[in-house]
Amino acid sequence: MPYDPSIHHRRSIRLKGYDYSQAGMYFITITCQNRIFRFGKIRDGEMILNDFGEIAFDEWMKLPERYPNMLLDAFQVMPNHVHGIIVLVNAANGDDGGGGKNDTSVVATNTPTIGDIVGAYKSLVANKCLEIYKSRNEYMGKFWQRDYWDNIIRNETAYRYIDNYIVNNPVNWEKDRFFS
Repeated sequence: MPYDPSIHHRRSIRLKGYDYSQAGMYFITITCQNRIFRFGKIRDGEMILNDFGEIAFDEWMKLPERYPNMLLDAFQVMPNHVHGIIVLVNAANGDDGGGGKNDTSVVATNTPTIGDIVGAYKSLVANKCLEIYKSRNEYMGKFWQRDYWDNIIRNETAYRYIDNYIVNNPVNWEKDRFFS
């Protein structure tokens, strides 16, 4: 069926009018296509990463090298999704959007958005995993679901709740909405 904009239209799940390049804290969830368990398994409340899970972890940890205006906070690879908190800082003055300062002094010329960062991450992980599939002469299929979920962290209470959720996600795996 050819593309018909009256039928095939994508609706953004981003907050309308919000500048996702501004300093602040963002809770991100990225899910594997069809919730396929690609990254490993939970055993006794602990995430055991496989080769693909190691790639997902390593590429997340490398993001600040690519985007010097960002800091990483809590992060967890789960069997079929990843959760993380990304902190964007105003690189010119070290503002993290939360009223504090950090030690970065990098001046960004083109400030990336959360979408830019998540898009790069998804691409990097999928391409490295594809190399493994190809080396095994296996078909990978679509790796990630089309979009990602985000939540702008607006205060300390929200931050504590989200941080706790991320850290304890493996322990609470069987209650998780992605468990199925």
